Amino acid sequence: MTAIADVARLAGVSKATASRALSGRGHVAEATRRRVETAAAEIGYIVSPDAASLVTGRTKNIGVVIPFVNRWFFGEVLEGLERTLLSAGYDLTLYNVDGAGPDRDRVFEFFLARKRVDAVIAVGVDLAEHELAALERRDKPVVVLGGGEAGALGPARLGIDDRAVGQLATEHLLQLGHTRLVHLAGDGAAARPLSVQGLRRHGYLDAMSAAGLAPRGRAEVVETEMTMPGGYEAALQLLGQPGRRPTAVFAASDEVAFGAIRAAERLGMSVPHDLSIVGVDGHEYAEMFGLTTVEQSPSGQGRAAVDLVLRLLGEGAEADPLPDSGAPLPTRLVVRTSTMRAPL
Repeated sequence: MTAIADVARLAGVSKATASRALSGRGHVAEATRRRVETAAAEIGYIVSPDAASLVTGRTKNIGVVIPFVNRWFFGEVLEGLERTLLSAGYDLTLYNVDGAGPDRDRVFEFFLARKRVDAVIAVGVDLAEHELAALERRDKPVVVLGGGEAGALGPARLGIDDRAVGQLATEHLLQLGHTRLVHLAGDGAAARPLSVQGLRRHGYLDAMSAAGLAPRGRAEVVETEMTMPGGYEAALQLLGQPGRRPTAVFAASDEVAFGAIRAAERLGMSVPHDLSIVGVDGHEYAEMFGLTTVEQSPSGQGRAAVDLVLRLLGEGAEADPLPDSGAPLPTRLVVRTSTMRAPL
């Protein structure tokens, strides 16, 4: 078995210099670093992550907390995270958590806080104060992706402006002359106003109020699971009462919108002639469904979250312990064939 001493002897440097060159920590002349790396490759020496961790205090491992791994948005974010971390020389440890309970407590109190991760990225998970405190006590930087208000106190935060997104989607339908609009919101939108679904609900209500519709009770919100089956079931119930049918639906996600389109078709309604539908996300199937949507880039958000966490860890030329994470990530309205002017 080769050792660092063998690398040092072949490269003609001290063991300390060889260790610094291979760990990436400490100053080593570039020519010396290349010579050490060549020597290590020649004899098949691989740096032990545990040994490097003892020297640097870093594990080169990031903990990622995510509520779902089998939904399109979260899968896209995860792909962006993983690719960017790997290219930066970091590993990823994934923790699938959602609601409260003993399993979630173990993740935050033991696996993330006490085990060896350098930082934590929380994707679409609302962190409790005690969870953040457990990480802060052990100097674990935290980046939250999604939800919350820009500039809110707490961990570094990235995400789109979900309230503005909800307002934009609703305004698109209002500008087409629709006044009977319903919002298919995500579960818990009213109870958790700073969640993604809660902020999109707020945006819908803002636009309806500005149009003078909410005060007369014309604003209606129906909560459902943010999935295609959830949108389908909610839309069936909503549209199954002909006397109260809306002419337009703002769905909290593209998957909810897909379900609503399928429900309308089952009830013999034409999209968009009888019902206009707009979603949020920019799902890969949106064009196939002809869905008008407020498009975002979940994989790009994953890359941005890694860039931010590396800055918090002091990696790269632009290391910054307090980066500006308040600016929302970009979105755009993409108009397709699922929306048209309100019927007369």
